Amino acid sequence: MGALVSLSQGARQADRTGVTFRHGLVFSSRPVRPQERVRLRVELCKLTWLGAMRVGFTNVLPIARALPSLAIPDLTDLPGHWAAPVPETCCLPGSELEFWVSHGGRVYFRNANRRKNCRKHKLLKGVDLSRPLWAMIDVYGQTCSVLLLGSEKKEFLGIQKSCPAPQRRSSCSALQRHTSLNIENYVNVRQIYCESVEDCAVCMSQKACLSLQCGHQCLCLQCAIRVMQEFGNCPLCHQNIKSFLQTK
Repeated sequence: MGALVSLSQGARQADRTGVTFRHGLVFSSRPVRPQERVRLRVELCKLTWLGAMRVGFTNVLPIARALPSLAIPDLTDLPGHWAAPVPETCCLPGSELEFWVSHGGRVYFRNANRRKNCRKHKLLKGVDLSRPLWAMIDVYGQTCSVLLLGSEKKEFLGIQKSCPAPQRRSSCSALQRHTSLNIENYVNVRQIYCESVEDCAVCMSQKACLSLQCGHQCLCLQCAIRVMQEFGNCPLCHQNIKSFLQTK
């Protein structure tokens, strides 16, 4: 990340500190796939600067190294980096955006606040898809703080969601084991009786009320049984949940 970036909220929120419009580069912690839509929300703006955040991708592994102060032109002049500015009118506080790279190497973005009837906008083309790509965000200019909301990717059977961060079990009002199916004999899963903010990552119609051992609360009870029996992996992080057998 850039020299003036401070991370919080489980490394999902990036704040640019200091009295400057630069040094706000951040990258995704893992590679993203074509058509995987990275979603974020603008948390804070300062209208004393011109221009707003830049988004794009890089196939240069983001490791601990000295970063330039700007994505454009400092990084985009180097091989393996692609970025474009997002219009200021789309980067006001509370604005939710999603951006992605297509299978043809084109980068698009659109307003995620109004997902229906909101057309996509092409930012650039020519991204090299032959190597892994990391998402790149430059918290630049008027944009001072952004919050990563996760990602979505359309699959054959629905939309696969990326969970931004595991929910804390302690924040729930009560924990109870599901005794009618004795589900913990297969995997250490607990049903959480609290309000869920996410839909089930499989069926997309029921609330995600089960928390897996990996920390992701992403499945309803019916889909959890199916996932354990047919796949054995968390649908978000792909961690093997069949290995978490609980002996009695």
